[in-house]
Amino acid sequence: MTFSHYSVLLHETIEGLHIRENGIYVDGTLGGGGHALAVVKRLGSRGRLIGIDQDSAAIKAAEERLRDYRDHVTIVRSNYENLPQVLRECKIEKADGIYLDLGVSSYQLDEAERGFSYRFDAPLDMRMDQRNPITAADIVNGYSEGALFRMIRDYGEDRFAQNIAKHIVHYREKKRIESTLELSEIISAAIPARIRATGGHPAKRSFQAIRIELNRELEVLENTIDAMIDALEEGGRLCIITFHSLEDRIVKNKFKNAENPCICPPDFPVCTCGRVSKGRVITKKAILPSERELAENRRSQSAKLRIFERNVHAENIGITNHISPSRCFASSKLSHR
Repeated sequence: MTFSHYSVLLHETIEGLHIRENGIYVDGTLGGGGHALAVVKRLGSRGRLIGIDQDSAAIKAAEERLRDYRDHVTIVRSNYENLPQVLRECKIEKADGIYLDLGVSSYQLDEAERGFSYRFDAPLDMRMDQRNPITAADIVNGYSEGALFRMIRDYGEDRFAQNIAKHIVHYREKKRIESTLELSEIISAAIPARIRATGGHPAKRSFQAIRIELNRELEVLENTIDAMIDALEEGGRLCIITFHSLEDRIVKNKFKNAENPCICPPDFPVCTCGRVSKGRVITKKAILPSERELAENRRSQSAKLRIFERNVHAENIGITNHISPSRCFASSKLSHR
């Protein structure tokens, strides 16, 4: 199957980045390269794009899509949580813009063998990085009933989480759960028939929870936002597209704290904690897909874009991006690890 991923909120993200012709931009979730292509088309002769993704299929697709701009692109197979290390290896001090599209690609959802979907019968995998030795099957068969309950409750926000966890543990006492269809049927049996008859697929929330847990999606996001803001050049922007209420809450709160990090009691007349704002939140309310985009791609309906702009600090005036010759840019070909 061809790697495909609709570039959600593409126009809004490009506008939000305020692209500088010769700037340095980082796509932390490269995917098939849709957002990256729109960025690199706007760069000048000294502009650079660093694309990061942990999925080998995405890497291959992005290399093909960006082949005409190979002199301005470096692709790195990694998780965006390693962004500071990637920048150091490429001898880049600061980036003019960083962006993330946290959606699961259509390829990952629709390629049965990847095991992300409850619609196909396939091995219970769900790894975004296939170098990961742990699969969804290991979680489903290895977690305690309590751990399964908390995972499905917190990450899937499913009100039947306790009963689903109980059904999974009861079933696996007889045999190991190996396939997506097998798990889907177990989950469906744990949900009342009247609920199954209305609404979406009964396994949707549980599959989402397992995928989030396995790939550490919320953990990586929460632990990396501050580092991404710190990696921005003066006036640089961080754009993050989320598809889940928990993701959006993390981004919203992290941006708010970066804008106003003061921890002094509200009744203090002046700040005494000394915490300095890192910048400002551009999007007081999240940007949502247009009616046209929703009509073109139903999977974009839960997408939200939030944007943060880095402060210009007096002590940093005069500092610019510095790129030293390195193996990152020495080759005319796209490189990746």
